[in-house]
Amino acid sequence: MIEVQNVSKSFKDVQILKHLSTVFEEGKVNCIIGRSGSGKTVLMKSIVGLHEIDEGRILFHGRNYTEMNDKQRKEIRKEIGMVFQSGALFDSETLEDNVMFPLRMFSGMSEEECRERANFCLKRVEVVNKNNLYPSEISGGMQKRVAIARAIALNPKYLLCDEPNSGLDPMTSIVIDNLIHGIVQEYNITAIVNTHDMNSVMEIADKIVFIYKGEKWWEGNKDDIWHTDNQELNDFIFASSLTKKIKQTLK
Repeated sequence: MIEVQNVSKSFKDVQILKHLSTVFEEGKVNCIIGRSGSGKTVLMKSIVGLHEIDEGRILFHGRNYTEMNDKQRKEIRKEIGMVFQSGALFDSETLEDNVMFPLRMFSGMSEEECRERANFCLKRVEVVNKNNLYPSEISGGMQKRVAIARAIALNPKYLLCDEPNSGLDPMTSIVIDNLIHGIVQEYNITAIVNTHDMNSVMEIADKIVFIYKGEKWWEGNKDDIWHTDNQELNDFIFASSLTKKIKQTLK
């Protein structure tokens, strides 16, 4: 479980997050939705410690990350797997070496043990017999799978994914969604997924947090969201003709 309590964050004179509080539940896929510029990525980077918050607290299973020193934070970061929007694989490293990177840095495993763990993770995301390829030699969807393999290499308690389906076709997006959902259930991970993709939300979200202009504007589940009277949320989720048709069928 990750608790965000009264978190605010500004850059110069622009306030991005405004007294935001929510709880991301253990063993569930917690989706953050909202328009571009609403503060989703800033919130995720604040949770992982890439941004220092101005106000509030962030707790990992009751441990106050906000007040920790660098050494204490490093221990928490070992428990976090991060999938960036671009995948953020190292172009000059093979797929296997990409997955081995956090193992070499944090695990204390031998080289052989790191390689065995990397192979296991690559197989878990269904990347087989491609260990010696480089990121430029595989598709965007497969790059995202490798990024997920790297994120789970250290058996994290927390998995944070920033727009994991960005730039992917609908069928590949479904594959990535199912992969994230399966891993969360299999390992009882607390997952936070930033996304614009309402199809993904309706497929895998256990909890949904809607951010509007830096504030938590709504939270609930997939059943609640179709019946909300929150105007800004309705404007967001029913922007496409497809979702409008879905809502009409539910009336």
